[in-house]
Amino acid sequence: MHALDVDWDHPSDPPPGPRLDHVHAYTSTAGADGHLWHGVLTLLLTTLDRATGRTARTPLIYGTDEDRLIVVAAGYGAPQHPAWYRNLTAHPEVRVQVGAALFTATARTATPWERDAYWEMMAGLWPPFEDDQARTAREIPLVILER
Repeated sequence: MHALDVDWDHPSDPPPGPRLDHVHAYTSTAGADGHLWHGVLTLLLTTLDRATGRTARTPLIYGTDEDRLIVVAAGYGAPQHPAWYRNLTAHPEVRVQVGAALFTATARTATPWERDAYWEMMAGLWPPFEDDQARTAREIPLVILER
């Protein structure tokens, strides 16, 4: 079995209660409950933990551009990139759930040009991304997911 086929939430980096509730609602209803969250669309991103080899799911707000999905590694403006981002930079093959659809994708960090082009769109979808960027010295990466 490929490691991305394991259904697991990483215990050493557990999501806060509301995030865990979001993941469980999303998976138990095939996205009927959870795809739309606070007026924005969310997906579930499953990454392979770079240290343990286990998988972890993270709900993320997403935007689209043709066949691409775009997510933001904001991490609430923390000084370090979120664990899911560090995981996918080590293991770019990910699993994605958008509503009821499940598929594998390749994740990559947006180029500087793509980041400039997509940042406004993503901040328009979720304005708190601008607050997150203002809170941290790191440039918040955008991630492109392609089937």
